[in-house]
Amino acid sequence: FNGGGHIGYGVPPSQRGKGYATLMLKLSLEYAFSLGIEEILLTVEPHNHASAKVIQNNGGLFAGEGDLRGEVVYKYWFRKPTRT
Repeated sequence: FNGGGHIGYGVPPSQRGKGYATLMLKLSLEYAFSLGIEEILLTVEPHNHASAKVIQNNGGLFAGEGDLRGEVVYKYWFRKPTRT
């Protein structure tokens, strides 16, 4: 709960800025929710503005700071969408 997270992803420097991370996270969230996971935690280091933007663009809700091996991370939660 304090650090780490459920999903990780990476994009090679030569492919950054093309929307791949946003799509990877979107598809990963859809898959995780399809497995019955209802809450998903992602963390990002404070200096990683690009990854924070990817998380925010996918609807991540900022939940404050956590600690991962002695380093500060920002926590974001995703909750499974409810059908109406």
